[in-house]
Amino acid sequence: MTVSQVLQAAFDASLHHAGAAARAERTAATLAEATPSFQITEDLTSIESEWRAFESRANCTPFQAFDWLVNWQRCIGSRLNVTPVIVTARAPGGELLFILPLAIEKLRYGRCLTFLGRALCDYNAPLLSPESAQTLTTSQFADLWKAVHGEIRRNYPHSFVWLDKMPKAVGGQQNPMCNLKVQRHGSSAHATELHSDWETFYSEKRSAATRRNDRKKLKKIAEFGTVNYRSPNNPEEIRELLSTLIEQKSTKFAKMGVANMFAKPGYTEFFTAIATGTGLSAHVSALQVGANVAAANLGLTYRGCYYHVLASYDDGPVARFGAGAAHLHELMRYAIGKRCTHFDFTIGDENYKRDWSDTELYLYDHVSGVGFVGRSVAPFVALALRVKRFIKTTPAIWALFMKLRALL
Repeated sequence: MTVSQVLQAAFDASLHHAGAAARAERTAATLAEATPSFQITEDLTSIESEWRAFESRANCTPFQAFDWLVNWQRCIGSRLNVTPVIVTARAPGGELLFILPLAIEKLRYGRCLTFLGRALCDYNAPLLSPESAQTLTTSQFADLWKAVHGEIRRNYPHSFVWLDKMPKAVGGQQNPMCNLKVQRHGSSAHATELHSDWETFYSEKRSAATRRNDRKKLKKIAEFGTVNYRSPNNPEEIRELLSTLIEQKSTKFAKMGVANMFAKPGYTEFFTAIATGTGLSAHVSALQVGANVAAANLGLTYRGCYYHVLASYDDGPVARFGAGAAHLHELMRYAIGKRCTHFDFTIGDENYKRDWSDTELYLYDHVSGVGFVGRSVAPFVALALRVKRFIKTTPAIWALFMKLRALL
């Protein structure tokens, strides 16, 4: 090879490398432009209009509805000095991909990044754009979450991240938060698909012998007084019925040895607001036996699904004949009449939920530490949650635990 040929080859090689470098820069720039952006705010009212508009088309549950969370923060969160940390992520064109309602809350483990309203949300998740699954890949979400958490750490110091009760899917769409390192939650949720009429649904779900037994029990209940299903629309009547429900639940908590959540500041006010003063389709009802409220309920009708949120029954003689079960029949009849396609019993593994449901919804928790203290303690928190799940899913141990708790 001549000297001129060597020089020409070197020149060509340098052009090739320069072109490759330029292409790499262009690719990097394109990727940077395609990376979703995000913003963080602690002011819910500043994004109310956008949240409500997004909620109308996003995949979510009623526990991510603006009305549910803004009332939780007003009634409960503000009294506990909870700081909302609302993340909005957008595609390069500015379209919302998701709203992630987080918060900084002081828990027993220290300052914790968790979901806003976590304790009273049966499902914790983001509101997801239907297009986000195509727009946001798993790796992109991982990078985005890393950036989001880094920004939160700088502005809202905390020692732990505890994201619990996360469903694997939201509205049939994969929940990207479950791509984090997760473990099964202590309880599952349960739901059933409804039919177009109650009698068909009832006969398919219950054997002839069970239906005969249900009728016998209802006759026994009727011996205590006229049986009437009541679903008031008047706000004052709703408040009165909700007060009875709370009183019955409080009595039940005391007998179980469980802390009464309604004794906590703001809880009664919150559920009263949900039942009477929000845009959510709340439903308060009762099975009345004579002058006595034998069973009561607070539910939500949301996007063709009835959510069974709170239920109670009077722990008197009539309870022996299944007043709560009779009331549940009326609730499912009501849901079918409202053209609901599903009845969601929400979180909890009670036997009656398993009896009626055809779907068990697994829920997941993510626990991680931040800083030396958080990283040292987080594994023990995760272990404690696994032990709790083991106890709750082992019937003999759980029954013994329940008896001991009630005795104590």
